[in-house]
Amino acid sequence: MNILFIFLIIIIVYYFIKKAHWNTKDIVFNKIKVNSALPLSTGHHPKLNVLQLSDLHLENISISPHELYDMLKDEPLDLIALTGDFLDRKRTIPKLVPYLKVLNQLHAKYGIYAVLGNHDYVLPEKNVTELIGLLEKYQCKVLQNKHDTISVNGTRVHIIGIDDYSTNRSNIEASYQGITTGTKLVLTHDPNIILDMKDDHFDYLLAGHFHGGQICYPKPYHLAKMGKLARMNVIKGFHTQNGKPFYISEGLGQTGLNIRVGSRPEVTLHELALAMADEEVTKAM
Repeated sequence: MNILFIFLIIIIVYYFIKKAHWNTKDIVFNKIKVNSALPLSTGHHPKLNVLQLSDLHLENISISPHELYDMLKDEPLDLIALTGDFLDRKRTIPKLVPYLKVLNQLHAKYGIYAVLGNHDYVLPEKNVTELIGLLEKYQCKVLQNKHDTISVNGTRVHIIGIDDYSTNRSNIEASYQGITTGTKLVLTHDPNIILDMKDDHFDYLLAGHFHGGQICYPKPYHLAKMGKLARMNVIKGFHTQNGKPFYISEGLGQTGLNIRVGSRPEVTLHELALAMADEEVTKAM
C-alpha cells in the first residue's frame, strides 16, 4: 500500500512538473492600447507602436529566434523596448546574437532601446561591458539613466531609460535632465521605482522583473522580498499610479526552475497615443 501511494505521488509530481514546463512554451501575445494625457482639442493623434520584450533569461527561454520572428514579422512596429534581464551567466552572452539579428530584421522605424536588469548586473563588470557592447553592435541604444528623443509626425517623444532600481543604480534626475515638453515614455526593469516617482511625470512606463510570479500557488508569496508592489500583488499587466499608466511584462524567460505555474511567457505590443505637436494643437484650436 505504501509503495502504491509513493508511486501515485511520483506520477502526480511528474505530471505537475511536465505541465509547468509546458507552460513556458505557451507564449501569450498581448496587445495593449494606451491613451496618454491628450489635449482637449479634437483631431488625429499620432500613435507609437512599441514592442516590449522583457526578462529573456536566455538560459531558460522557450521561443527560438525564428519563432519570435514568425510571431512578429507582420506587426507594425515603430519601436522595440527591451526592459532588462537578458541572461544570468556570462557564457550565455553569445546566445543573444541570433535574437538581436531577428529584432533588426523587424525594421522598427525608430529603432531598438534597452535597459539592464538586476540579473545582468550579477555579471562581472567586464562582462556587463561586453553585454552592452554586443547590444550596441546590433543597433540597440542602451539607456543607463539617460534619455533619447525622437520625432513622431512632428511630436517629440522622450524615451527615458532609468537604470535598475533593485540594485540601487537608478538616477531619476539624471534620466530626465534636459527634457522639456513632449511625450515621456519610461523604460526600466524594476517597476517598484514608480513609488519614488510621485513628482516625475511620465505618459507611460514599461517594466518587467516579476515574471508574473512565475510560480503562483495560488499567490506568488515568494515575491514578497521583491518590493512593495509585489506585496501589493501588483506583479503583471496594466496599472496606474497617481494617475500615470504603467505596464509590467511577465517576461519571456524563466529564472531558477524552468517552469511556470499561474503565469505565461509574454510578448507585448503597446499602441501609445501621443499628444499632438504644438503647432498641430494650435491649428486644431
